[in-house]
Amino acid sequence: MLPRYHTVKQAGEHEIIIQKSRFIAHVQRTETELKAQEFIQALKKKYWDATHNCSAYLIGENDQIQKANDDGEPSGTAGVPILEVLKKRKLKDTTVVVTRYFGGIKLGAGGLIRAYGKSASEGLDAVGIVERKLMQIFHITIDYSWLGKIENELRSSIYILKNIHYQENVEFEVFVEEEKQQAFIEWMIELTNGQAEMTKGEMTYLETDI
Repeated sequence: MLPRYHTVKQAGEHEIIIQKSRFIAHVQRTETELKAQEFIQALKKKYWDATHNCSAYLIGENDQIQKANDDGEPSGTAGVPILEVLKKRKLKDTTVVVTRYFGGIKLGAGGLIRAYGKSASEGLDAVGIVERKLMQIFHITIDYSWLGKIENELRSSIYILKNIHYQENVEFEVFVEEEKQQAFIEWMIELTNGQAEMTKGEMTYLETDI
C-alpha cells in the first residue's frame, strides 16, 4: 500500500464547447481495470449517438495498467492526450471518458490533441483532486483523569483525533501516518507517564482536498 497518492475526489462530468463541437468529460475513480471498462462501456451505451467516446485510464500503485482509446478519432489525437493529463497530474486509479458531438468544423490533429487534453483537464478540475494518506488507527485507553490533557494535546498535535469513546475508561481513536507510528508511541508514553494502554486498529486511507 502506497503511503500517499493523488486521485479524483468524486465522479462527475464537465462540458466545454470548442469550434461548435461539444466535449463532455466524464471522470470516475476506478481501482481495477474491470471497473474502468464497465464505466467506459456504460457511457458508450448512454451516449450511443455521440460522434466519439474517447477514453484513458491509469490504474495501480505503479501505474502498471495504462490504456488509451481514440474511438475513431485519428490515431493518437484523443486517448493519448487524455492519458497524458492523468500522468502529468500523477493521478492513480482514475478513468476519464471524453464524449464528443461533432459540430461541423474539423479541428485537425493538433486541434484535437489540445481539445481532448483541455476537456480532460477541466473535467478533473471540476470534480476535484484528493491526496490519500495511509494511516494507522491507534486506540488509546486511559483513566478519565487524563481526558482534558490528552484531548488538548492531541488536538494541537500533528496527529488527527478521529473519535472519543466514553466507556469505563476513556478511549481515543487517533489517525497516525504510517511513517510516524514510532514517534507517536514514544510521545504518548511520555505524555501519559506510561499509563495509557495502546493498541493498533486497522490501516486506512484518509483523504484531504488539494
